[in-house]
Amino acid sequence: MAIGFTVHRGTGLRLSRLGFGGAPIGDLYRRLDDETAVAAVSAAIGAGVTLIDTSPLYGHGLSEARVGTALRRAARDGLVLSTKVGRVLSPARGSADREGYAGGLPFTARFDYGYDGALRSLDQSLLRLGTDRVEIALIHDVDVWTHGAAAIEARFAEAMDGAYRALARLRSEGALKAIGVGVNESAMCARFARSGDFDIMLMAGRYTLLEQESLDDFLPLAQQKGIAVLAGGVFNSGILATGSVADARYNYRPAPPAIRERVERIDRVCRAHGVTLAVAAARFPLGHPAVASVVLGAVDPGEVARNVAAFETSIPAALWRDLATERLLRPDAPLPT
Repeated sequence: MAIGFTVHRGTGLRLSRLGFGGAPIGDLYRRLDDETAVAAVSAAIGAGVTLIDTSPLYGHGLSEARVGTALRRAARDGLVLSTKVGRVLSPARGSADREGYAGGLPFTARFDYGYDGALRSLDQSLLRLGTDRVEIALIHDVDVWTHGAAAIEARFAEAMDGAYRALARLRSEGALKAIGVGVNESAMCARFARSGDFDIMLMAGRYTLLEQESLDDFLPLAQQKGIAVLAGGVFNSGILATGSVADARYNYRPAPPAIRERVERIDRVCRAHGVTLAVAAARFPLGHPAVASVVLGAVDPGEVARNVAAFETSIPAALWRDLATERLLRPDAPLPT
């Protein structure tokens, strides 16, 4: 299918079907050298990827800084740059919670979903990126996973009364092309979609070969409202890329036996059709008409090349039909063509 593009009818943004995810180049799990990380972004741009997603969270600004270096080496026009609000950074005086990142910049992050906090966060991002604009701004991590059930109502109210109003104003002034949210829970995507006027939502890990519960709530709503869905976390934290190996991870934790057994069954069907599990996992979400792009991270140009190759691999329709027949996909899941 090659990379391909989707033009979002509401914003006119030309989104590559393969997006570049900037979390890994923020030193997620391990430190990277600057040139290799920047080269990964440059390789994606050179391969025709237009959608680049990053966040202040990723290495506490390091991902944005590295993306910015790559941007200065490329033509900015035609690129769709996405970053997030909800965290404000300040110098770390002493030790700081790295939030899962092995390295990163010497800043500490505090949550701020208020009106002024969102504007401050976006201004900081523009400085780190070295650009005068981003096309997309997403309200980040307003979900139970991040804040817990006891705090989520207050965080949601803060985000809708503060960050949403700030981003909507910037959109109305033409400073942003699109606004949305980036979360790990389909129920929160649906709640935001019902509560405001959003263009794009990044949903991580909730529409994959292993999980299709978002067919019950968010995806039909996104299609109805014309919200472009960016599918992140399509490997469910690793197991759909590695297969059911001994240390396979699912949703950031060791994969339980039932998940490992299901992945083994999916993998057997894929191999019977000469397709790797990782390629099938990368391509599956694009079968749903609401999904505009699959956002894949990479730490070096070689990983970028593998991601691009996954989009150039021919996948027989029989593979998807066999997965459905084996009840490894929900019967109402749209199958990729």
